Amino acid sequence: MVEKLQQILSDSKGARWTALFIVAFTMMMGYFITDVMSPLEVLLTKPLAAGGLGWSSDDYGFFSGSYGLINVFLLMLFFGGIILDKMGIRFTGVLACALMVIGVCIKYFGVSHDFGGDSIYLNIIIFKGNLPLSAAIASLGFSIFGMGCEICGITVSKIITKWFTGHELALAMGIQVALARLGTAAAMMGSLPIAKAFGGKVGAPVLLGTVLLIIGFLAFIVYTVMDKKLDRSIAEAKGESEKHVEESTESDDDEKFHFSDLKLIFSNPGFWCICLLCLLFYSGVFPFLKFATKLMIANYNVPESVAGIIPGLIPFGTILLTPLFGTLYDKIGKGATLMLIGSAMLAAIHFIFAIHILPYGWFAVIIMILLGVAFSLVPSAMWPSVPKIIPMKLLGSAYAIIFYIQNIGLSLVPMLIGKLNGADPTYKTSMSVFCSFGVCAVVLSLLLLVIDKKKNYGLQEPNIK
Repeated sequence: MVEKLQQILSDSKGARWTALFIVAFTMMMGYFITDVMSPLEVLLTKPLAAGGLGWSSDDYGFFSGSYGLINVFLLMLFFGGIILDKMGIRFTGVLACALMVIGVCIKYFGVSHDFGGDSIYLNIIIFKGNLPLSAAIASLGFSIFGMGCEICGITVSKIITKWFTGHELALAMGIQVALARLGTAAAMMGSLPIAKAFGGKVGAPVLLGTVLLIIGFLAFIVYTVMDKKLDRSIAEAKGESEKHVEESTESDDDEKFHFSDLKLIFSNPGFWCICLLCLLFYSGVFPFLKFATKLMIANYNVPESVAGIIPGLIPFGTILLTPLFGTLYDKIGKGATLMLIGSAMLAAIHFIFAIHILPYGWFAVIIMILLGVAFSLVPSAMWPSVPKIIPMKLLGSAYAIIFYIQNIGLSLVPMLIGKLNGADPTYKTSMSVFCSFGVCAVVLSLLLLVIDKKKNYGLQEPNIK
């Protein structure tokens, strides 16, 4: 038996960490694209005559929210999870990467071409009015990219669970999140300087991101070779014939996925707590990042040239701390407690932004660093907790549902914040909304602690025993 176990590729430390870094690199490139235009609102909203694209605050809000439109309203993310469980990691991952590349190419076309001030009329969701054609095309591309990026995200989550169950699962997920945040940090800090270096051209950083994403796509194709070898090693260790290699299960659960099994997900109270916590927490962070650069300029007297650097501190904090908290969860446990602390910090930080005390750049830096700590605590515990609640065969669908609900916030919240900032340029109203998300996340974290005690999910238990 020992000899057979040694034949499983994931038992090799070098192999599983190599696999992790390959897929994490792909996601890092994806997150660079996700946030590459977040620091560029100051350029996008400049009049056409001044070298901008002539977008309004509402236009930018709609564009930012378009990321999740297809996922939410066409249910593509939900179907993506089912495709993942039915078709497997390799097929789904390649499909997702291809969608990302197609989407970013359309997005680049939208922001890099002169449409002569043309616009189209839209009346969807909370947006009603004329939308510049550049914003409409960029939004279409961003929504296609968002569909691919989120499906890629759930695929990578299942990949990590596949390779690291029984090993350093929380640490591995923490490192993946950290590298993804490195992509975000690079976008937040680099996009505006790159655009200005090319004469204020918004398309310049987007083009760079497109090239990087294509490299990430190629990296994932390399991973598919490793995944096939892993499946073969699992099949051989189980004594299966060669013809069963491609059909090898991705866990010790011999049962196949059935649609009827989805009731195990929908009837799980702990799962819904994590879903809603994910919705509220990420709605309090990612949409905030898209408007934070302009907030620094307006409320903290930060020069435009460096305004994107301060929000960029958030992902840099996560790069260092998420693996640390993941290791803590692996060895000590207390996953639900980590989520509670992170949620409380989120609420407190946005409250400070809302009351607008100490309007100085140095104080904004401190608050952003603390937000980075909060942004490390919750994901480092939340994502590794899902496999404790949901069986492996349903994990793709479970992650898809979580990402789907998360995308509701990622779509609608930026649109709402864009409108609120247009009506209240002091940002007090929008920061109050973000603060309320944090308060609700605290309540859900407390509820999750109670449910964990009743259901014995093991969220407070270590992953390595």
